[in-house]
Amino acid sequence: MPVLTPMPSRRSFLALTGSAALAACAPRPEETPDDPVSRYGFAPVEGYEAMEDNGYHLPPVPPQYLAWPNRRQLVFYEGSRAPGDIEIDPYAKFLYYVMSDGTAWRYPIAVGRAGLALRGRTTIRQKKEWPGWTPTKNMLRTQPEVYGPFARGVPGGIASPLGARALYLYRGGKDSYFRIHGTNDLSSIGNSGSAGCIRLFNHDIIDLASRVSIPTEVYVRSEEESLRILGPEMSPRGVELPPKIVSPETIYGATEVAVEDPGV
Repeated sequence: MPVLTPMPSRRSFLALTGSAALAACAPRPEETPDDPVSRYGFAPVEGYEAMEDNGYHLPPVPPQYLAWPNRRQLVFYEGSRAPGDIEIDPYAKFLYYVMSDGTAWRYPIAVGRAGLALRGRTTIRQKKEWPGWTPTKNMLRTQPEVYGPFARGVPGGIASPLGARALYLYRGGKDSYFRIHGTNDLSSIGNSGSAGCIRLFNHDIIDLASRVSIPTEVYVRSEEESLRILGPEMSPRGVELPPKIVSPETIYGATEVAVEDPGV
């Protein structure tokens, strides 16, 4: 489960419209183009611009969260997985989608404590758009002050901790309750969380999910593999972040609708 952080409403991102000319004889003012700098206060990074998805408005990711290597990149692939597979490096905080030409799309990730427990091979057998989320019994038992207000679940949408997409990992034909998913906590990417699975910027999970077919094999690198492939300069990377406690009133009715996905 990712940390719970409120997202601004769609309404807060509407551009201000210009006022009409007051005098009837005044020339019609020239329309100004939509300026993202004026709207958001910064120039969006390519690939992380504002986007509309299934009726939801995603604002651009602020550049401070995208400092290298925290952005989606096409890189030479140095692992041993087959094209179409996913390889996760929980130590260097990267996820690789392997291409057929010796390259891979590399996505920065956040890894929760539960995500660090993910080992070996799993298989993506389901993917959902804007999924809802319910804390697991273990979360409610170990950190009731954090997850108790959300015990009945958070419906899918901007407020959901699973973000814009979720890829469901199975092992031996059974749901492992591990997920690869989006997040509403931008500062977690590139770091470790006190809880949660494998999470990406919403822009990145939308891109990744569009590439993933069902089924897709997922492999998790060991610490030794991470160090051998990337070296100590890149592995390990990031810090462990404390849990964030957010009032359910700020999560768009988070306690009003029960959902059925108890993913971590």
